[in-house]
Amino acid sequence: MIEAELKARVHAPEETLRRLEERAGGRAEVYQDTYYDTPDGVLEARYEELRVRTVHGQDETRTVLTYKGAPVDEESGSKPEHETRVEDAAAVHATLRGLGYVPFIAFEKRCRNYAFEACGRQMLATLVRVPEVDGTFLELETLAEEQDLGAALGDVRTVLGELGIRAEDLTRELYTDAVKACRKG
Repeated sequence: MIEAELKARVHAPEETLRRLEERAGGRAEVYQDTYYDTPDGVLEARYEELRVRTVHGQDETRTVLTYKGAPVDEESGSKPEHETRVEDAAAVHATLRGLGYVPFIAFEKRCRNYAFEACGRQMLATLVRVPEVDGTFLELETLAEEQDLGAALGDVRTVLGELGIRAEDLTRELYTDAVKACRKG
């Protein structure tokens, strides 16, 4: 499946939050993300991602291992995604290091997630703050088959518009790049 996702900078976070709350109840979660790559950066060079994410929520803590392939849509950056929940985060980190991968960046995301149906699709909206990066972001995603990606992205754009997000607010900037830039000074 392809994660049909668009990300935007949010200029009126309180208004966006209000509109999201009208659609669904949100859940606050803190993500601890560690991205892995080969020592020579092969995954980053191919625009692929290998990530271990530990999610701290109100009721549980869970860890997921995610591989995202290269983008299949240049405009949105949407990628095939393969994700699985893991029981032992330390074992997964050790396994990846044992296979020769190295952590190339780790950071925290503070999120409020909203799951709802729109345009006949299951959608997940995530309001995001990364403490090291200025601003608030909104990610909106749905899953689609590759042949349905264009229609799915159209539906995502429609819902973003309903949430007050304009086309000029969209960004392809990666959190990994933004955090690296902040850490360089």
